Amino acid sequence: MTGKQLLLWLVALVGVLADGTCLMAQQSGLAAVYSYRGGRTASGEIAHPEHLTAAHRSLPFGTMVRVTNRRNHRSVVVRINDRGPFTPKRIIDLTPAAATQLGFSGLAPVTVEVIGRTRVGERSISSGSAIPVSVR
Repeated sequence: MTGKQLLLWLVALVGVLADGTCLMAQQSGLAAVYSYRGGRTASGEIAHPEHLTAAHRSLPFGTMVRVTNRRNHRSVVVRINDRGPFTPKRIIDLTPAAATQLGFSGLAPVTVEVIGRTRVGERSISSGSAIPVSVR
């Protein structure tokens, strides 16, 4: 495989938009619930356990992802505003509000899919607006 072919394959696999947003196809693994109130997230926001937000190791802050519980097929959209998880085999840390929408506490097998980005300074999905994407 030539360098050009490899580059084209990687772009097709991952996808990079003009604004630098990286789109992963899907990622599956374990989600955990994490919570702390009043501290600062890695993005500088004040942490709110009642908001639909999450921590991811590499997705840009403001990325909107659909997280689907693979056990019960419930989904919720969360905004990445923190870094983590820092435990092997876990792919995302969710606030208690998001975990409640997905119907779990502790750990759960999930699929994470990038669906978009919020604009700079925009805070979609605030407290009290927990809207499941789908419940089967």
